[in-house]
Amino acid sequence: MMQLPALEALPVDLLVIVAFVLLVAGVVGSVAPVVPGGLLSLSGVLVYWWASGFSEPNVLVLSGVLFVALLAVLVDWLAGAVSATAGGASLRTTVIATVVGLIGLTFGPIGFLLGTAGTVFVLELADGGDPEESARAAGVTLLGMLTSSVLQVLLTAGVLVAMVGVLVL
Repeated sequence: MMQLPALEALPVDLLVIVAFVLLVAGVVGSVAPVVPGGLLSLSGVLVYWWASGFSEPNVLVLSGVLFVALLAVLVDWLAGAVSATAGGASLRTTVIATVVGLIGLTFGPIGFLLGTAGTVFVLELADGGDPEESARAAGVTLLGMLTSSVLQVLLTAGVLVAMVGVLVL
């Protein structure tokens, strides 16, 4: 006959499940605009650490995994603005393009990307830029946003793989 686990063990097991759901959601959230993939991964690591009684992963592994998760958060928060600025867009254009991109989310991820890049193009052109420079700023912004998503997926997947390693080993 199958034996049920002790009641004391259930919350820890539930927390481990919650931690890995957060870690997987972090990877999935990395490709979805406005979903904080890095923060979800970071939360998953901390929930697992708490569930283990602050013993797993060890301090060295924990530090490395937290660093990678925090790097994913920074990439998420800063990549769009950095790429727009690198493409030659003004701070004003970057802020307005971000807001328009968020409104564009009503049309899905493509609406977010095209709304942001299109706004950069239109505002830079309206600010006296020539069409080529405006297109360059919009293109660099779009490329930066796409590169940011790829980098976030790699970082959050790395966190997930490391944490699976902690669980298995």
